[in-house]
Amino acid sequence: MTDAISVIRADEVETLADISVVVIGGGGTGLCAALAVRDAGKDVFVIERDKQPLGTTSMSTGLIPAAGSAIQKASGVEDSPELFASDIKAKTKGQVDQLLVDHLAAESARTIDWLVDEHGIGLSLVDGFTYPGHSVRRMHGMPTRSGGELMGALADACEQAGVDILTEATVNTLYANDEGRILAVGASRPDGSEDIIGCDAVILACCGFAGNEDMVAELIPELEHATFHGHPGNKGHAVAWGKELGAAMADLSAYQGHAGLAAGYGIPILWPLIAEGGVQVNRAGRRFANEAAGYSEQAVEVLAQEGHVAWSIYDEARHEIMEQFDDYQQAISAGCLIQAETLEQLAEKAGIDPTGLAQTVAETHALVDSGEPDRFGRSFAGKAKLAAPFYAVRVTGALFHTQGGLEVDEQARVLRSDRQPFPNLLAGGGAARGISGPGADGYLAGNGLLTATTLGRIAGEYAAEFAQD
Repeated sequence: MTDAISVIRADEVETLADISVVVIGGGGTGLCAALAVRDAGKDVFVIERDKQPLGTTSMSTGLIPAAGSAIQKASGVEDSPELFASDIKAKTKGQVDQLLVDHLAAESARTIDWLVDEHGIGLSLVDGFTYPGHSVRRMHGMPTRSGGELMGALADACEQAGVDILTEATVNTLYANDEGRILAVGASRPDGSEDIIGCDAVILACCGFAGNEDMVAELIPELEHATFHGHPGNKGHAVAWGKELGAAMADLSAYQGHAGLAAGYGIPILWPLIAEGGVQVNRAGRRFANEAAGYSEQAVEVLAQEGHVAWSIYDEARHEIMEQFDDYQQAISAGCLIQAETLEQLAEKAGIDPTGLAQTVAETHALVDSGEPDRFGRSFAGKAKLAAPFYAVRVTGALFHTQGGLEVDEQARVLRSDRQPFPNLLAGGGAARGISGPGADGYLAGNGLLTATTLGRIAGEYAAEFAQD
């Protein structure tokens, strides 16, 4: 068994079996890639470290943004790849691979239509609100708006398509020749044995390095006090292999944070309650940032408060919007919501300053009336004023997953440092460089699942074509 993440150089490798395409990782990226390979009539083998395919996708809301999908058109939503790409570029302030952004935005609707029409994935358009940074409603999700439900549907689709998935096996070793062609992978089993599997192409779908404390400390030191709320298998395999192979990498300081992880419960309190007019306050009952700018960059702002916590404050109207989300239903069941008929009672139950909270809510009401932006640049224009009964949730800042990684081209091929593609190595999702720029403030809701599903599909399509050739 090989414990260290490594690349072994070899011209020939004795293998247990040979498969057209090997996919490393059975999350959203890996299963989308595998479905695309099977659609092309080629054999594919997914190797997953867990007992069942889950990955980072299972811990998300499972919401996939796309522009121009059939679902959008049926709902009367006018959207375009150009508008979608413009939203992504605006969020990142242009600090992103703009050609890749254009390509993913153009391919996004095809991914949604393909999942629905070809594989029966029950996606629908999230209604009732628009996520911050998106110009229109373009988030597609399962009925419970949960990543677990999405992963279950993808796993069922893979079973119907004849995708072979090996679980409880971890790939730590790539076997590559001097040209950088991957000849085989080494999959370690719980009993210490290792299966060496030959392949024509390899797709890296093993996400990023958020679960590797040493890499996070080195590359994203601002998250020293953040709670890691992601898949424990995100150990940085793709980055480690990329370094040994001489791959180009970028935006390794980028990540998706979240400023709404219920403190002590580990349940994400999602951002629609903020987007629709809720606020975050510290122990003094005062706001401290533009929380509507984005839940990712807000995580650091929360971590900077006393005790590294804050309180999300909202009301019954926002509570009703949130009830469509499975995560929120879990929060209700866990008892982490605080509810009261008056702000004074809410402050007492939450342990925050009642005078500060009352002043803060009064300020937001004045901003609703004036339509003017506040001192942080946030506008409350068009939002309903907070009204009894009121709600609060104590939250902390969390790291969900990293957004930097291996640079890929429009066919999801991993690039060398000289920008030339490796012969048969592809990547998607968190293993690849994302489209969120170099930090947290460039993350636009759904960026992770856009690159997971669309780059996964593209990688599978190209790998199958390459394998045939």
